[in-house]
Amino acid sequence: MNISLTRLALVAGASLAGIAVAAGAFGAHGLKDRLAASGQAENWETACRYAMVHALALLAVGLLAAIRPPAPASLTVAAWFFFGGTLIFSGCLAALALSGIKILGAIVPIGGVLMIAGWVLFALAGWRHG
Repeated sequence: MNISLTRLALVAGASLAGIAVAAGAFGAHGLKDRLAASGQAENWETACRYAMVHALALLAVGLLAAIRPPAPASLTVAAWFFFGGTLIFSGCLAALALSGIKILGAIVPIGGVLMIAGWVLFALAGWRHG
């Protein structure tokens, strides 16, 4: 069993999911007026949504690694791309929503590319490992 991939994906996925729920609730309640006034509510919501989707993807990676060892290298890389891509994409988008620093918007697509690459690698791992 590939414990390290399983542990990485399950812990990272569960952590990101909890953060996504907390951030979504905070945005809907504690930051509602601020985000609406700055026109950044949609960016905040997108950051939370993508964090949750990729948290679930990480949980799927962790479960696949646990039930079908040994995990292919593409699955390990997919997990890292999901995690890093989410941190960059959702983190920069949330920071942009809070700060209004426009240059952060230029960094967001890097996270998006990593997440897309993660999905491609996850598909490859499913094909090879399935």
